[in-house]
Amino acid sequence: SKMAENSGLGSRKAIYAGLKENHMDRAGNSGYSGFQTTTLPHLHEGNSGSSGFQTTTLPQLHEGENKVQHASVNGDDVPMKEARPIQIVVAHEDDHNFDLDEAALESILLQEHIRDLSVVVVSVAGAFRKGKSFLLDFMLRYMYNRNSDRWLGEDDEPLTGFSWRGGCERETTGIQIWSDVFLLDKPDGSRVAVLLMDTQGAFDSQSTIKDCATVFALSTMTSSVQVYNLSQNIQEDDLQHLQLFTEYGRLAMEEIYQKPFQTLMLLIRDWSYPYEHSYGLEGGKLFLEKRLQVTQNQHEELQNVRKHIHSCFSNLQCFLLPHPGLRVATNPSFDGRIKDIDSDFKKELLNLVPLLLSPKNLVEKEIGGSKVTCRDLVEYFKAYIKIYQGEDLPHPKSMLQATAEANNLAAVAGAKDIYSKSMEQVCGGDKPYIAPSDLERKHKEFKEVAVKQFRSVKKMGGEEFCRRYQEQLEREIDDTYANVVKHNDGKNIFYAARTPATLFAVMFAMYIISGVTGFIGLTAIASICNLVMGIALVSLCTWAYVKYSGEFRDIGAAIDQIAETIWEQVLKPMKDNLMEDNVRQSVINSIKAGLTEQVVHHTKLKAN
Repeated sequence: SKMAENSGLGSRKAIYAGLKENHMDRAGNSGYSGFQTTTLPHLHEGNSGSSGFQTTTLPQLHEGENKVQHASVNGDDVPMKEARPIQIVVAHEDDHNFDLDEAALESILLQEHIRDLSVVVVSVAGAFRKGKSFLLDFMLRYMYNRNSDRWLGEDDEPLTGFSWRGGCERETTGIQIWSDVFLLDKPDGSRVAVLLMDTQGAFDSQSTIKDCATVFALSTMTSSVQVYNLSQNIQEDDLQHLQLFTEYGRLAMEEIYQKPFQTLMLLIRDWSYPYEHSYGLEGGKLFLEKRLQVTQNQHEELQNVRKHIHSCFSNLQCFLLPHPGLRVATNPSFDGRIKDIDSDFKKELLNLVPLLLSPKNLVEKEIGGSKVTCRDLVEYFKAYIKIYQGEDLPHPKSMLQATAEANNLAAVAGAKDIYSKSMEQVCGGDKPYIAPSDLERKHKEFKEVAVKQFRSVKKMGGEEFCRRYQEQLEREIDDTYANVVKHNDGKNIFYAARTPATLFAVMFAMYIISGVTGFIGLTAIASICNLVMGIALVSLCTWAYVKYSGEFRDIGAAIDQIAETIWEQVLKPMKDNLMEDNVRQSVINSIKAGLTEQVVHHTKLKAN
């Protein structure tokens, strides 16, 4: 297809329209020498070759039955029994938009034991029906059985984990992550959390160009290692697709002066030319250098594509993986058993997976030069998903803005967490009542510490942009302090007794007034006072029941509010005025007594 000359985002949509047909046409040819294998595209996602085939694992991975079969071959390793893929980015086919399931994401990444650990995110992305989920399930086997030399599994053991199947229709939609977050100790002694991510395949008949770009961009922006899953070769349309997907990164890099993404591994499946470049990483390195080489006689468009890719990733790798075998491609009942897979594929798989997931090779997620924790990753997901929820792709600088927003939100969350923990130590649930003046002093002290922590974190966006988030932090801290004050007041026995004391005072006052007005014949006023006294009595009994049973809390809160209003507007002013009058009268009496004593003393002296 003819390629548009304009390198802007709008022209890349036109490029996609021409490239997609070429990509789909190429998917039907295997490139194998010696035989025609039109069924090869069917084997990649499920490696079955039958569009109607359903593996035994599929019923376990859908609604209500999400348990995965035990895939461990080592009894000492942790089994997969309750683990399952969790949908965190949901694709809506009707309007081609994506939503983030924040509750699902937070339930995994905000667990107490992992939320503050640096995170390693390994994602697999690429065209649909090319074996992404199939590959990830072997990664799961390695993670659950990494202490065993036979982590690939027994010969007769079905492959389970992320949902996969044979055929020509897509299986995965949106973005999924595995519910188990693996904790590994790196050689330097640091502990990291490893997250495996599966993505919706690109270029299927139900996805728009925006859908494909959105999923790939989201996974690349949030992963530390992006595995770009390709079939048979690296062709120019693959590089054009990658250029579009990483365009945001290139534009952001112009603003932040560094490469926006980390490691990209181009995984070439069904490599048929080992006599030119050998299987594995070394052959892939030589092949990738050749494919991404920029020469003077190349067309400017071809040079720009390669320069884009080099400028967006800190590390580029390539791995050549052989075909898994004809029995995999042509057997409709294939369910992932090792015995049906060719030895060359198994041999290279034993090299590929540890290359990505062994402790010494783990790549921690970094943004702006700072390592990202599981807690931070939640904020980045929330910020990035906002970009792609519109109808059109974002403006070129939107990713930078979203990254700066997520960066600042993560700093706000960390600083606020420091303040909350500090206040918890002072007046937490099991701490006694503290004087309001002392509580306010601690609040100011901890607020200053939290703001200093926020300022010390490296953030994107500039001073003006960050100041807005500092103001947001201060507002959130003040709101938290208001709740802490209420919590502390609730521990004060006199404060807790304010409502019943106020209602009792109202009842007593109404009783006296009713008696007096009834005695002098003002029966109407006496009746009103009796009614108010009855309402106060009912309110007091209701309040006591709410406090005892914990039911009807809204009613109890309303009674507390009314009593608080009566206390602040009526009883407290009366008490203050009464105390002022008493103090004033005491002062006057003291002055009179002093003057009288002086006069008497002076008279005695005069008489003497």
